[in-house]
Amino acid sequence: MKERIIFWIKEYVKKSRAKGVVLGLSGGLDSSVVGVLCRKALGRNKVLALILPCHSEKKDIKDALFLAKRFDINTRLIDLSGIYDNFIKLLPCADKITLANLKVRLRMVVLYYFANKLNYLVCGTSNKSELMTGYFTKFGDGASDMLPIGDLLKSQVKELAKELNIPQAIIDKIPSAGLWLGQTDEKELGVSYHELDMILEKLERKKRPLLPKDKVDKVKEKIRFSEHKRRLPEICFIKKWRWNKDG
Repeated sequence: MKERIIFWIKEYVKKSRAKGVVLGLSGGLDSSVVGVLCRKALGRNKVLALILPCHSEKKDIKDALFLAKRFDINTRLIDLSGIYDNFIKLLPCADKITLANLKVRLRMVVLYYFANKLNYLVCGTSNKSELMTGYFTKFGDGASDMLPIGDLLKSQVKELAKELNIPQAIIDKIPSAGLWLGQTDEKELGVSYHELDMILEKLERKKRPLLPKDKVDKVKEKIRFSEHKRRLPEICFIKKWRWNKDG
């Protein structure tokens, strides 16, 4: 699995005629795994990991810096808290989900700024569990040019992290998108990643998941209502319409 992804990263960057990749390094499991894979595939000089706190927990920043130092990954830290605070002063009041998504989209803007500047690709860090359920911000962390772990369930990412010698503290860390203090992925999803992966694996194989029906239905609903996130914007094709003189 590790070698397959490393080879794919090399080939995709080469095929795209890009000079390297830029990714957001959050201090969490997924971005740590992707960062290390990119470092192994492309070397230090072709990978830039941006640490982009926005009223983030200090431990996350510390974990990201520790990971980068351990694997010799080129990093740059840019605190977006002040930009975010000024931005929301211009906007009407909104709920915490809307405000949290703004943080994620600000990070996307910075990632693409550096990608344009350096002729790099933006390397996404979403896994299959998140992609299938729509647990990502559209045009936020869902915006990228490539997804090295997009075909791996969260449980598979954990196994890969062990193979890559990712620090155990990061592997054992409670998954969180860092949307607000105390926020966790599993609270937002309504199921544990262990349960989610079991359900997704069975559904993909068209088998009945051996878990409570309410949890299975919840996952099915998330898949159904997030379909728009996994597709390009729908286009209204005029030529397909059948016109008549009455309109």
